Amino acid sequence: MSVGAIVGYDGSPTASAAIDAGGLLFPCAHAWITYLWTPPFASERLRHRLRVLAHDVNELIEMIEREGQCEAEQLVAMGVTLARAAGWDAEPLLKHTWGAEGLRLAQCAEQQAADVVLVGSRGLGGTQAVLGSVSDMVVHYTKRPALVIPHPLLAAEHAALADGPVLVGWDGSAGATTAFTEAERLFPDRDVLLVSADEDNAAPLPPSEAGGRNVLMLQVDKGHGFHARATSQALIACANERSAAVLVVGSRGRTAAREILLGSVAMATLHHAHRPVMVAPSP
Repeated sequence: MSVGAIVGYDGSPTASAAIDAGGLLFPCAHAWITYLWTPPFASERLRHRLRVLAHDVNELIEMIEREGQCEAEQLVAMGVTLARAAGWDAEPLLKHTWGAEGLRLAQCAEQQAADVVLVGSRGLGGTQAVLGSVSDMVVHYTKRPALVIPHPLLAAEHAALADGPVLVGWDGSAGATTAFTEAERLFPDRDVLLVSADEDNAAPLPPSEAGGRNVLMLQVDKGHGFHARATSQALIACANERSAAVLVVGSRGRTAAREILLGSVAMATLHHAHRPVMVAPSP
């Protein structure tokens, strides 16, 4: 299967590292390297130069639009070069947006009919996580699986990207079933590990269309504490122990404000894992 991936790119080391990781997770994928062109539509240094050259405000606006677009095209071209070096069939996608970059990226994924949305994350937690980030907004609003690549990855975490197993949080729910289905679809050549952190859960192994692939059910102890955080910690610990390439969790589709403020297994895993996390949206 050739995966179609839409990748948020802004020229940062985090975005570049996400492309590198994506190339290992989805070899030979088709990728749309997407730069969201936001106000003031030019870098500070470029605007400083243009202010000196412009005769009036109208001319300054025109110059910022023209020169800023050239700057944006050069930036997204760098991302395409990185993606092609990673083995992807990549093309640039430059889009205007006036804010809400995560929502805009989710819209782009729908327009391009992408299989997965891939974004980098600096691993923000605490207050910054509550306030939200582009990666949070993508996860909340996209109808496609969202894969968040934390930065930086340790050497062992990076090494696992090439051939490590895919670990799926499992509790027998519709969200977990969707997560399992997407894991099988997007990672057809990898072992899939279903991990249950609920000692009372007797959910059966889901039917697999993998045709002999290694699908295992693991039981882990989530210990005590707040349910979502304790469960996510157990999943993360298992992913580390098994050298997983990706940790996949389902989403229950709550509203963004409720999900961020109250937390969930998906969001707790997303904010605290140091390995790539893919969130499969609720049907």
